[in-house]
Amino acid sequence: MKNKTFDVYLLFVTLLLVFIGTVMVFSSSAVTAKETYHDTYYFLKKNLFFVSFGLLCLFITKSIPYQAYKKLVYPLLVLIISLLVAVLFIGHGGGSSGVKRWIHIGGFSLQPTEFAKLAVILFVAYALSKKREKVRDFAKGFLPILLVSSLFLFLILAQRDLGSVFTLGSIIMMMLFISGTRLVYLLGLVGLSIPALYVLIFSVDFRRQRILAFLDPWQHRLDAGFQIIQSYVAFQSGGLTGVGLGEGKQKLFYLPEAHTDFIFSVVGEELGLIGVLAVIALFAFFMFRGFAIALKSKDPFGMYLAFGITCLIGFQALINMAVVMGLLPTKGLTLPFLSYGGSSLVMCLMSVGILLNISMNTGDEH
Repeated sequence: MKNKTFDVYLLFVTLLLVFIGTVMVFSSSAVTAKETYHDTYYFLKKNLFFVSFGLLCLFITKSIPYQAYKKLVYPLLVLIISLLVAVLFIGHGGGSSGVKRWIHIGGFSLQPTEFAKLAVILFVAYALSKKREKVRDFAKGFLPILLVSSLFLFLILAQRDLGSVFTLGSIIMMMLFISGTRLVYLLGLVGLSIPALYVLIFSVDFRRQRILAFLDPWQHRLDAGFQIIQSYVAFQSGGLTGVGLGEGKQKLFYLPEAHTDFIFSVVGEELGLIGVLAVIALFAFFMFRGFAIALKSKDPFGMYLAFGITCLIGFQALINMAVVMGLLPTKGLTLPFLSYGGSSLVMCLMSVGILLNISMNTGDEH
């Protein structure tokens, strides 16, 4: 008998992460908001709007049978491709690197790349469930999935967002691996990707500087290494229990992007090692519940989709935390549920809604 109750534990841990994120966004942005916009609550108010809209999207997607996405896969792909192309012409960005990743709509910005991640995972899950045994065939199974996915990766790369390309590409590889794709195909793809990745990194100045700063941040402490050094200072200042919520100093114009990409550093400074481990534990529990939903799903589409969504949120969280702790070069990826950013938050909450719907259709009986 199918389970008609959703995974309350998954919903609870999601809401808890969102709550922590809201608190930390306010703590890390209040001074910046006051200086820049003359409104201490500027980022908090916008974040609360994103949370409210995202939760609405969560409950909508939770109510839509996930099987319905099979009919929506290709229309969604066309829509996302249109947005990814549009952002190259009418998009906006920032900084000296000249990136274009956002489309401004009214007082808000839409980042198509975030929704492209979910759309590609939907496509790969659909393709794998449809092809089944053909996935081991290079021409009929592996190549079509690779070509369609590569189109999206190329459009994202055109926005100079190598971090998202790496993340999404890795998740596609994971999904292909669990589907039974021949290992030789995946290893061959990795082998071809390494020289391409080398060229993409060292042919672009700001990426090359990030790698050099990662290897020796103190040698580049006044430019590319400044951000990660300030992150180190934040974690060191936090110690075991932190300096106290709202009492952190690094967010006071020392640590760039404190409320977005480097919000985990603020967690480390204000809540200490205990807060850091608590957030890591929450993400680990999220992934445990997500993978459990995937394993319990008796429908291949639901299994692949749940696995892909869980990897999307969990893997991006892992990369973000590794970056701010100096274990990986800076990639510009947000921390799901915690970082300030409307597109990322809404996409993550929509994805959780889909996961919850899949959890309502497992083989368990309650």
